[in-house]
Amino acid sequence: MERNNVKCSILTILCELGEFEEFAEALFGQLSVEINEEKEIAKLAEKAKDDLSFKVKFEELEKIAQEAFPTLKKKVEEFLGVKISDDVKMEFPDLVELKKLKGEKVFSDEKSKEYVRELFDAVANEDQKKIAELMEKNTAKYLVYSTYAIQYISKISTTYGDYLDSVIYLNKFVLSRYPQIILHKQGEPYESRFANVNSGYLGAVKMTVLEEQIHSAQEWLQQLNKNAATKVNLINEELATIILKLDNQTVNNLSEYLQLQAVPDDFPFAKKANLFFFLNPDHFLIEQIGPDVMTFTHVEIDPKISDAIPQLLDIYKKWLNPIQQHHAAFTIMEGMAGFAIENILKEDRDFQNYLTTFMGTDFSSYQVRKSMGRDFTKNIYEKLGRNAFRQLMENPPNTREIKEPQLYLNRIKQK
Repeated sequence: MERNNVKCSILTILCELGEFEEFAEALFGQLSVEINEEKEIAKLAEKAKDDLSFKVKFEELEKIAQEAFPTLKKKVEEFLGVKISDDVKMEFPDLVELKKLKGEKVFSDEKSKEYVRELFDAVANEDQKKIAELMEKNTAKYLVYSTYAIQYISKISTTYGDYLDSVIYLNKFVLSRYPQIILHKQGEPYESRFANVNSGYLGAVKMTVLEEQIHSAQEWLQQLNKNAATKVNLINEELATIILKLDNQTVNNLSEYLQLQAVPDDFPFAKKANLFFFLNPDHFLIEQIGPDVMTFTHVEIDPKISDAIPQLLDIYKKWLNPIQQHHAAFTIMEGMAGFAIENILKEDRDFQNYLTTFMGTDFSSYQVRKSMGRDFTKNIYEKLGRNAFRQLMENPPNTREIKEPQLYLNRIKQK
């Protein structure tokens, strides 16, 4: 699960639709750039395919990935010093299936899981009517999980792969189309430009398979992350339920005090939604305190807000521990993968061509990019060597230790 500060834009224009239908329309409004980009990718790929046919041909994604898998698996096991399960397999979902898969990456308790599946299925199929029905069915759950739909699905065109429950998923929609589009944009003569772009294509597939193989080796971290994210989502559901039960006068007074966007009185749900998105701890605490909240053990809030919602401070206190656990696990999972990819593929010509042709950068620039998790992993690796990876997976650091690696080193020495 990735948690960015997703802010839902609430009703800038009020139509004659019902309030739930209005929100369903607003959700697709927020995804309109991504949806239009997907259509453009499909259109460009189709045109490129027609122009490139009989001149050059890229191998099928499935064939490239399957051929690369065993070699990359061996390299991962050698570098990390851990075994990758023989049960790990690959699948190649296209666009709609990949969007539905993203719903499985939203970690909720069993009572909410089916709701999340229905929501992501409706978004994947652009079913506005179904989304309005789901909002009416359980408004609190919609407030919590619609932000994931926006956040996750808006990144589909930049997501090459995913991992869940012993399956590596490769984004067929993107990976099978980008090479054709890139070569077509470069123009004639296609035959002489093909080798470079094809090499970059191979590099993209190698990088993606490698990253997800590394994630498959992180099962304990994956479980920690899942448990923590589930707790965070339950807390957010609790907050949404509390806010939806507030009387209109309290909502109006608090909205005015917080200087929230004005919403007409005949849209009470929108007012409460505004309040939830603002007071959601992922937004409110990080906006008010900053990212350092990830190392805090205590928070305080404005007494006027506490007076209006007495339960809010307890909600925030409950949220601190699981959000820090989630942040730490996710940071290490991503940081370890980034560090391993950099080291395993640093001499790989296809990967270097991927950086050049797909990303418009080079390996030197790739190496110096900022990443707290990768920098932490590098620090521990320099002290412990290959044993660092097993330590990080079996004895993961907390958020404070990620900021101060020596604290982590001191702790594991005592074990």
